Amino acid sequence: MRLFLVFILSLYLHAANIQFEVLGSGGPELDGRASTSYLLWIEGKARLLVDMGSGSMLRFEESGAKLRDLEAVVLTHLHIDHSVDLPSFVKAGYFSDRSRPLDILGPSGNASFPSTSKFLHILFGPKGAYRYMQDVLTPQSDSFEITGIDIDGYLRRNYPDFTLELIPTHHGIVPALALRITVGGKHIVISGDTNDADHSLEKLIDHADLFIAHHAIPEEQTGFASSLHMRPSVIGKLAQKGEVKQVLLTHRMKRTEGRERQTLQVIRRYYKGKIRFANDHTRIKF
Repeated sequence: MRLFLVFILSLYLHAANIQFEVLGSGGPELDGRASTSYLLWIEGKARLLVDMGSGSMLRFEESGAKLRDLEAVVLTHLHIDHSVDLPSFVKAGYFSDRSRPLDILGPSGNASFPSTSKFLHILFGPKGAYRYMQDVLTPQSDSFEITGIDIDGYLRRNYPDFTLELIPTHHGIVPALALRITVGGKHIVISGDTNDADHSLEKLIDHADLFIAHHAIPEEQTGFASSLHMRPSVIGKLAQKGEVKQVLLTHRMKRTEGRERQTLQVIRRYYKGKIRFANDHTRIKF
């Protein structure tokens, strides 16, 4: 009987209704797209929010997601186009029915950027920009407590409905993270912003069902931008080496839009699997 129950549970976990939604497919430009943000849906509920770029709160509302359902938030880094809507989400908590604490996982700091926990205090602490909401950093919050978790090395963290693996990546001087989500037997890897100069993505990407690759520069890009972002050839080599099932190209910018054919040609030199270009509200079903 026990073996039968384990078998049924295994079937349930692998048959879960899993969807991955791109809330924001753009970058920091004024381009008609929301900035970077993603949602993991499990059985019709939004369980994980990754990044909170400008416009992401509106896209969150449009998607039908509820704050009460989130199990965690990840900030891949603290550039404005990945984090600026965080105060809006926290303020909305006062008008939601959420009461349980919410983890906000993100990178540790350096001389140029605060750590994630320090970032929350800069926003909401006693001397913060939004100090009138400082109770959100305490269990006595009138809405829900937010808890910053700083990551400076590999971290594996289990939540009720999914498992996260996070690892620091190279994004110039900016502390940044990539992550691997495991849910219902599926694996989703989000590159975050990186040029992968340190080859850190190779540690996460193996046999991913979906590789969310930030595509912010064309192949011929030089200069500062190429020290921050992956060229299409890097994306293709990673996808091929990891034997991923599907690549979704997002964080699209004006310098890459209209160049989709060229991008595909470069990636296809290395990777022959499925490739899609993301738009706001693109959903991938598993």
